[in-house]
Amino acid sequence: MPFWTWLVPAVAGVVLALSVALGPSPLLGIVCAIALIGAVFAAVHHAEVVAHRVGEPFGTLVLAISVTVIEASLILSMMLAGGPGKEVLPRDTIYSAIMIIANGVVGICLLVGALRHREQSFRVEGAGPALAALMALAALSLVLPSFTTTTAGPTYSTSQLEFAAVASLVLWAVFVFFQTVRHRDYFLPPTDAADETAHALPPSNAQTWSSFGLLLVSLVAVVGLAKVLSPVIERAVASAGAPVAVVGIAIAMLVLLPETWAALRAARADRFQTSMNLALGSALASIGLTIPVVVAASILFDIPITLGLAAKDLVMLALTFLVSAVTLGTGRTNLMQGAVHLVIFAAFLFLSLVP
Repeated sequence: MPFWTWLVPAVAGVVLALSVALGPSPLLGIVCAIALIGAVFAAVHHAEVVAHRVGEPFGTLVLAISVTVIEASLILSMMLAGGPGKEVLPRDTIYSAIMIIANGVVGICLLVGALRHREQSFRVEGAGPALAALMALAALSLVLPSFTTTTAGPTYSTSQLEFAAVASLVLWAVFVFFQTVRHRDYFLPPTDAADETAHALPPSNAQTWSSFGLLLVSLVAVVGLAKVLSPVIERAVASAGAPVAVVGIAIAMLVLLPETWAALRAARADRFQTSMNLALGSALASIGLTIPVVVAASILFDIPITLGLAAKDLVMLALTFLVSAVTLGTGRTNLMQGAVHLVIFAAFLFLSLVP
């Protein structure tokens, strides 16, 4: 195991502990940002070690679930801390995660893959059901609250929240069973001819467990440092006069850094199936795991939450799913697809700043 792969997570953990103990300062903020970037690279390395040992799609599932569980914990801790705008934080973060993954991550992977390999392939049999599940989860969690009439405003009643939480968890669990047991072959690469790791010796059990432990340490450091930097982000957003929703976007982008870098590396290595597994799996886990946690906290601690999206965001979400259905319908990628997704992503960012 390379020296830096265990040193960086350890240093990031120490920096996180120091930032909690000493409180915010400009110098410590810079150190936290550097440590965050290092922890992202370490997390991706250890995730790839685990993935090579357990194979697809289990490897990408490990990273997706790990990041999402800690992301949900971060949202929960910020909700419990209270303060203005926290009732929309889960909605803004989940919506931002979907837009970042479906347009930003997929778009940059499509573009990089096309520039390096012209065309790449993936399994439509797996991508189609995953997109259908994502559309259903997004509609239940982010769209319907804007149209229900039991409560005023874009909110759910308690019983509606409970239904959305159970439905999200069940649908995500069924997808995981579909992905890893019943139709695992739908998520395997169409060919392993271009896979740089296809003929490499798998790591030993000891190396795999060490990397799994260091992966968790790295992800905790990523999310912990993101939380430490979140007040800085909130102050920067407020001083710039930007909408509160920008805070959710910034948090989602920080938390999704490990998955983004891993997906980009896979696309560059002509393993676009791995990129798709990471992207779609992360988006599904972002809703399927986060919504139940947020709903449980809302009911137990009597914390109000607003889940329904505004009209502008509903249009952007619908556009994203429509374009994604076209992109995922052929099983082949090209440069134009990447450009379309990245333009939608740029529009999402711009309209978030200038609504």
